[in-house]
Amino acid sequence: MNWFELAAYLGAGILAGSLAGLLGIGGGVVVVPILVWLFSAAGFAADWSFHLAVGTSLATLIGTGSASAYSHHRRGAVRWDLVRGLAPWMVMGAGIGAAGAWLLDAIWLRRIFGLFQAYVGLSMLFKRAPGEAPRTLPGTPRMALAGTGIGALSALVGIAGGLLTVPFLTRSGLDLRRAIATSAACGPAIAVAGALGFIVVGWGNEGLPPGSTGFVYWPAVASILLAGAPSAPLGARLAHTLPVPVIKRIFAVLVLVVAAKLLFG
Repeated sequence: MNWFELAAYLGAGILAGSLAGLLGIGGGVVVVPILVWLFSAAGFAADWSFHLAVGTSLATLIGTGSASAYSHHRRGAVRWDLVRGLAPWMVMGAGIGAAGAWLLDAIWLRRIFGLFQAYVGLSMLFKRAPGEAPRTLPGTPRMALAGTGIGALSALVGIAGGLLTVPFLTRSGLDLRRAIATSAACGPAIAVAGALGFIVVGWGNEGLPPGSTGFVYWPAVASILLAGAPSAPLGARLAHTLPVPVIKRIFAVLVLVVAAKLLFG
């Protein structure tokens, strides 16, 4: 890894951390497209660049997700009973997602991520106030189905699941603050299982760069974590001084541009 690549990975960490604090956007939404571009620029094998980006993103989310979960736990906002009900299914789903990614070629994985980016961008642009949620929290069958699906899709696109878990919990009757905290506590389970899955399915594949274990590139993981950790509090502070709704709409448009390029480029 040369100095340019190091600076680029550090920049990706700063951007991901800042946007997470400023807009509440999970790091994978930002990190995966940047890593795909950087891996392509570095000459990594095109057949595996997207898989490597997703696996690397999941590995970075182990650190950032654990820090976020601990912060919410200290504030007493996590519903650990729901975490215990969801997390095992999310782990299983993340394993399924990693295996599914291995079965897909780079073009299909790129299209799936592009569709997810389009969903994120449109959700940010046209987000509606939630209606009145039912009072009954999900039972085991619903948690099993939702947890498996959330884990699988999250691992497939390199996120910790917050964009999917929070809406599920709020629609199931949990208030938004506790839904965000509980989702944050579920995130490390998805990240660990997903990253391990990408390591296993990527093990022994030809064309992977030095410094990688399966589909996880450790120099990028270390650089992004180093820069991203102190950037999230900065983004949170900026949220109190900058016009966040305007910035969110601009970012949503950029996400949609990225989605269009991934789908049609």
